[in-house]
This record gives sequence, C-alpha cells and structure tokens, in this order.
Amino acid sequence: MKRILLLFFALSALSIGQAQRHFDIQIWNDGEGVCQDSDANVPQMLCYLADNPNGQAIVVCPGGAYCNLSRVGEGTGFAKPLNMRGVSVFVLYYRLPKQRCTVPLADAQQAISIVRRHAKEWGVNPNRIGIMGSSAGGHLASTAATHFTNADNRPDFQILLYPVITMDPSYTHRFTHDNLLGKNPSKELELLYSNEKQVTEQTPPAFIVLSCTDKVVNVRNALTYANALAEHHVQASLHMYPEGYHGFGSHVEFKDHDKWMNELFQWLDTEIGY
Repeated sequence: MKRILLLFFALSALSIGQAQRHFDIQIWNDGEGVCQDSDANVPQMLCYLADNPNGQAIVVCPGGAYCNLSRVGEGTGFAKPLNMRGVSVFVLYYRLPKQRCTVPLADAQQAISIVRRHAKEWGVNPNRIGIMGSSAGGHLASTAATHFTNADNRPDFQILLYPVITMDPSYTHRFTHDNLLGKNPSKELELLYSNEKQVTEQTPPAFIVLSCTDKVVNVRNALTYANALAEHHVQASLHMYPEGYHGFGSHVEFKDHDKWMNELFQWLDTEIGY
C-alpha cells in the first residue's frame, strides 16, 4: 500500500510539472494589457516551455488566409520539435481581421510583449524572442518584424514559411489581401501592409523557406522580401526546395521536412544564438 501511495504522489508531481510547462493564457484583459474590442477575449496563446530551455522563444502564427487558422499543421505541430531543441514555443491564436487590418498585428505585438515580460520566469532570454508564421501567418510575422513600435514588441528574429508578404494586387494572395484590407482598399493601405516596402536596417534577421512549386502563394512574395532585406543589410537565410506544396508546415511527410528543420536549427544556433 505504501508503495502504491508513493507511486501516486510521484505521478501527481510529474503531472503538475508537465502542466506547468504547458499552459494557455488569454493575451488581453487579464493583467497583461487592456483591449476594449468586443472580441478581445478571443485571442489565446498556447505556451509550451522547453524542459531544458536554451533561452530562445518563438511566437508562432498559424496561416489560413486571414479567414481561419491552421492550428495544428502550422501551429502546435511545431511545439515538440522546437521544445526538444530547447526552444520555448508560444502558439498564438490571433483574431481574424475581417477587414480590421490592425487587429492581428495588435495581438502579435501583445504576444511578443508578454513573452518578454515573463522572460525570466519562463526561462527565456529577452533578447532571443522571435516570431514565426506560415502563409498569411507569414504576413503577420513579417508585419510584426517591420511595424514594431518599440523594443518591447520588436521580435529579435523572424521565421517565414511560404509567406504572403505583399498587398500589391499584381502578385499578392488575393484572398489574404481581401480578408485583411477589403476588396477595394486605398493604395496607401496596400503600401503600408506590403512588408517588402517597410524593411529598414532595424528589421530583424529572417529565415525563409518555401517550395518552388507553390501554386497558392506566388514565390515572388518571399523573393522580393529577401531582396529588400539584403538591400538594407539585414541578414536573411533563404531556402527553396524544388518539389513540394503550399502548406507543408510541420508535416513530417513533406519530402524535405527533415532537411529544412535541420537548416532552421543550424540557423538558430549559429546566427541567433542563446
């Protein structure tokens, strides 16, 4: 009986420890920041703290053309492999814009700020907090990387998977464009959210990965952004694979999954550090 009780208490302690490493928070109106929007209770951040943290943290923004969220394949699916490398992961379920173009960015900036404020508590280096996004989530991530307003909400690096970058009608992803800005936005608004036009020397370094055969988002988005980064002397690592598809995300069945993930880990180790 004594052994059974000891085993019970050991398992309970383990469960408590695991619960403390994985938890969800609401990013607004809980003491972290105030938002008066009627849907401010919607955005959540799923927090996956690494058991052996190396100090790096990544806020992950799933894609979905700004009309839904690919919550697993481009969200929580990244938690385990990154945690195993010591990277803490924060999956952001941001609000969909519904033509309110400032709303997703506000959520992303708030998420970065929360991680930075809790850096010591969560085993994070406050100077090693990045943002990651796929497709429309890549647009959000690159928006956070080019539209930050202060040191608190500036990401230290960006990871972009087959991203939408531009709002230029000639090569944007039209569905993403319309969901963010509406079907007939002003040219000024399109320019503001064309992130290749917003790069400066203060834009954080980028890791960009995509498939040459992407039939959904024009690869010119990523190429133009990489070129803008280079022109402003911002470090960029561009990885293009000859075969693949849009939306491969964390899917292990993607032919070059192991290759691009290993290249990401190497980049995080050598270019970003701890």
